Amino acid sequence: MSFGVPEVGYKERSWGVRIPPRIAAVAACVVLGLGLIGGAVTGSWLIGGSGDEGSGDTFTQAGELWHSVPVDRLFPPTVDGQGAGPGGADRTWTRIAVAPDSGCKDAFDPLLRKALAPVGCERLLRATYADATQSYVTTVGLLFTDADATAMRDLDIRFTREGLGSRTDLMPLPYAAKNTLAARFGAGQRASWTISVLTDAPVVAYAVSGWADGRTVDTPEPAEKAMESGDTTPAAQAGLGNEAQGLADRVERALRKTVTSPPEQSS
Repeated sequence: MSFGVPEVGYKERSWGVRIPPRIAAVAACVVLGLGLIGGAVTGSWLIGGSGDEGSGDTFTQAGELWHSVPVDRLFPPTVDGQGAGPGGADRTWTRIAVAPDSGCKDAFDPLLRKALAPVGCERLLRATYADATQSYVTTVGLLFTDADATAMRDLDIRFTREGLGSRTDLMPLPYAAKNTLAARFGAGQRASWTISVLTDAPVVAYAVSGWADGRTVDTPEPAEKAMESGDTTPAAQAGLGNEAQGLADRVERALRKTVTSPPEQSS
């Protein structure tokens, strides 16, 4: 807690300067008020609170969202991506499938599952979207972990330091829902992806994109690289890096907005 900088000349005042009684009384009230405020704040720190009644632990609240809010709040039926496409073009994505909430068994390739193991798996939520032209499909996932804030920070540091989010052997798997545009969206069709280890919530968010026609991709690229100017790979030219990154960003925003909004009971 910090207070304002004293007025210029305050320190130079002599202790011998006579202060009128009325001003002295006002000053005493101000000091008393600050003392009461400071005491209240200090008290809330000592008992582990934030000083705001009902604020709660947002990190813990975020970890409970998978069973406390409707799926439409985490994976909206339609997502607008203003400026999310190549060159700042707008994008619109429509949800075509939602996977049943589940554990993480068989949901990731072995190496990615091993990399995520330190934070555990409480629940995995996934949805697949198609772009407005129905040319591309993208699966977005939210892995709710068992980890505390320290473990999430450690995993984030490791992913950043070792570049794990850019390794093709650590790509997330898509959700290929039957009887949808994503029916042929399998492991061999992954074109671009992004993985984000959140540190303000026990969540790992990811997205993986590909073509809706089921074509095999020989040179998948992480979204960050596929979005670089001058990249000429098929994934980059098609804007599939933008598809993955744009959707992942907006699902993360929806998650954070839900944490700070009054919870709704799922039906």
